[in-house]
Amino acid sequence: MTRTRPTFRSPEERLGRVRELINDLGSVRIDELANDFGVSEMTIRRDLDQLESLGLAHRVRGGAIAQGPEAWERRHQHNARAKGVIAEKLRPTLPSVGTIGVDASTTMFRLASSLEAARDLVVVTNGWDTFHAMTKTPGVTATLTGGTEEPRTGSLVGPMAVRTAESFAYDLFLTSSAALDPEFGPSEAAVAESEVKRAFARTADRIVLAVDHGKLGSRSQAKLLDLEQVDLLVTDLDPSDERLDPYRGRVDLM
Repeated sequence: MTRTRPTFRSPEERLGRVRELINDLGSVRIDELANDFGVSEMTIRRDLDQLESLGLAHRVRGGAIAQGPEAWERRHQHNARAKGVIAEKLRPTLPSVGTIGVDASTTMFRLASSLEAARDLVVVTNGWDTFHAMTKTPGVTATLTGGTEEPRTGSLVGPMAVRTAESFAYDLFLTSSAALDPEFGPSEAAVAESEVKRAFARTADRIVLAVDHGKLGSRSQAKLLDLEQVDLLVTDLDPSDERLDPYRGRVDLM
């Protein structure tokens, strides 16, 4: 019996499927993926190289293996240009007065580090580095959730972080995610991370999700939110880019 090869509408859809297989299986081989997908081994090599550059997989001889949670310093280096573009787009969404929640991602750290001033803005975060960056900003009162530090990511997780996160009423919650699938929604590599982010989201009037294009069309281990809960999706792509078509009409794009 002949196996039916998958049909991909775009290279990005194929890239998302490769990432899903790495997450599900733990490892993949270049020759097997090339045969299964009906593409050249060079094409698969380029896909794996791109996933590694985004911090989403680790290249090994003949294939790639799953990339676990990385240290904050390494994550900060991945796809720095895209994070800079996203931070620039996010800045106008921030109120000068009110209360916002911000996750511990390196993208949000980039945003926090670039803020120059606010009038009376309370910022609650579970990220050490983001907290310290905000303490230097005039008009901003930075609050750290507390909790148990995840040594590989620098974020604070656990019951204390969850309780603090959900004890504020937020005008806005800004979050990233490890992956974004149009049906499954945004997801995280670790359950503890998703639990804290869901706590932020529960009391937020608006939710802004920021992801770079390399995370589109893929799933990670722990579901974060339904896509319909997200009010605004911010990426490093132009909103008219066809790679955003699966999300168009379901969430506002920036």
